[in-house]
Amino acid sequence: MEIGYANEADAQFILDNDKHISKQLVETKLKEKEILLARNQDRKIIGWLRFNYFWDNTPFMNMLYLDKACRRRGIGKKLVSFWENDMRIKGYRLVMTSTLSDEQSQHFYRKLGYKDSGSLLFNDEPLEIIFTKHI
Repeated sequence: MEIGYANEADAQFILDNDKHISKQLVETKLKEKEILLARNQDRKIIGWLRFNYFWDNTPFMNMLYLDKACRRRGIGKKLVSFWENDMRIKGYRLVMTSTLSDEQSQHFYRKLGYKDSGSLLFNDEPLEIIFTKHI
């Protein structure tokens, strides 16, 4: 497995598979190196991690996605660890993410050392749990 930043050649894959982001924003995120990809030994993309900056100064993981067949194999942990290490190298000491309270991913983040740090409640949606981790 290989982890690295997405580039312009990956744009169509991201647009076809990540339904939560616009074409314009994908182009910006590719230029800013804000999308990581996990590829299998055949170089097929099997997952991604997308982030931005909360308050423009704290790395915030917006999306972590893995193909269903590739889950529970440590790949998500490797993507998050790669991202955390890169953020540490860039001088950040705190990272953030969130998940809905009805999603299983909250347990994954806690196992990786993320701490519950707050929540948001929007109309007609489950509670959004905010997580932070000192790196």
